[in-house]
Amino acid sequence: MEHLTETPTFKAPAARFTGDVHLDVIETPAEPARLAAALVRFTPGARTNWHRHALGQVLHITDGVGLVGTRDGDIVRVRAGETVKCPAGEEHWHGAIDTGPMAHLALVVGDGNGDGTTWLEPVTDEQYATALLAVDN
Repeated sequence: MEHLTETPTFKAPAARFTGDVHLDVIETPAEPARLAAALVRFTPGARTNWHRHALGQVLHITDGVGLVGTRDGDIVRVRAGETVKCPAGEEHWHGAIDTGPMAHLALVVGDGNGDGTTWLEPVTDEQYATALLAVDN
């Protein structure tokens, strides 16, 4: 058994996120286990870049309200207690709504070469605004 009493918090890299996002890394992929887990906290309007995961991702919302969007235009509003499963290879993004913060647990099974995430371009302000409108209707 390993008991961790502290999890360091660090600011997420600007190359992968828009706005202020903070990460508490809970677990990193290490053989033989391949789980990557983090608590990710988004300030209002903050979001990930577009990205995909080789083996998929599970997001469990712990606080606030957020959005998860896919390349085909699907947008879901997520709230504390809800879970979203993103299948392997699906390009998506997630973040907080513009009026409040959001936090989620991000769970990924690594592919043997890290966490299997491929980071892409930022979600534009226009794409984000369109997503906000889509869930307000």
